[in-house]
Amino acid sequence: MRIDIWSDYVCPFCTIGEKHLSLALEKYDGDVEINWRSFELDPTAPKEPTQTGVEHLVEKKGMQPAQVEQMMEGLAQRASAVGLDFNWKDQIMVNTYNAHRVGHLAREHGVGNEWDAAMKHAFFTEGKNVASAETMKEVGEKIGLDGALIDDVLATDKYTENVEEEINQARQIGINGVPFFVFDGKLAVSGAQPPEVFTQAIEQVQTM
Repeated sequence: MRIDIWSDYVCPFCTIGEKHLSLALEKYDGDVEINWRSFELDPTAPKEPTQTGVEHLVEKKGMQPAQVEQMMEGLAQRASAVGLDFNWKDQIMVNTYNAHRVGHLAREHGVGNEWDAAMKHAFFTEGKNVASAETMKEVGEKIGLDGALIDDVLATDKYTENVEEEINQARQIGINGVPFFVFDGKLAVSGAQPPEVFTQAIEQVQTM
């Protein structure tokens, strides 16, 4: 079974939803191919950090800081329930476009899953700037990527076409939020659904 996942490294619902999917897949005994697809939650986010995650949401959503903090604490509790450490107080909102380009490099070298997990851990748990070359090299080298290859991607426009193609594909099929999961190109699930919803989707797609 192939699962295409449109996701962004700074999307809390992506991290929770993907964990729920992994729990559902524990009951599936077939082979699974995960294909990560690029999506930017906020293409206008700066490449250099200027706001915390809370400040960013206050500005973008027009919410009060106390409302945002309450929402974030609720997300932290949901994440904790599935074993994820959601350290929202240290998050800094930045642009993820270049991280998606390096993500394509990681996929080419067979460590796409590891890159996605490590980048989200760097952002959500460690509070790192995932737009910085330093963070991307550190994460990449930990999962076995050559730092020189990452430098080369960041110094050029490599994989720009790949990222644009996946973002355009998302628009064409009506994706306006992530996470978004497509099972074998037949069945779509949107959002951080509970594990049982993913289990039902897996069972359903096998009969299609």
